[in-house]
Amino acid sequence: MGKNRSFSAIVLVFVMSFLLVSFNVNAQEREVKPWPVPDEFKNMANPVAKSEASNKAGMVLYTKYCGSCHGKTGLGDGVKARALKDFAGDFSGGYYQNQTDGEHFYKTRFGRGEMPKYEGKLSDEDMWNIVNYMRTFKK
Repeated sequence: MGKNRSFSAIVLVFVMSFLLVSFNVNAQEREVKPWPVPDEFKNMANPVAKSEASNKAGMVLYTKYCGSCHGKTGLGDGVKARALKDFAGDFSGGYYQNQTDGEHFYKTRFGRGEMPKYEGKLSDEDMWNIVNYMRTFKK
């Protein structure tokens, strides 16, 4: 009986170690690749005032166009996220929240790689509303 418990404990420690290493590797894979933004966009002011109306409009648009990859609360865990080669990003943390509204507008407008461009699909005002809404994901 004692040998079985010792063996079970060793197996449990091995499995837990494996899961911890696997989780850490997965976290490293989820890092966002640098995305340079031209200064003219980086320094661009958001012309849409942050308001309840803007957030509501942004939420509707975000749900329709962004949520399937970026997730309901912007954690990068949408239903399509697993199929992406690159991590969709976590909008709740400092990496996202410390960027300017203009940077997010640029990325939404022009896209890159698996991130589609929304220029010609959404109006500038719609994109700014999405940016305002995504600011509500802040931790």
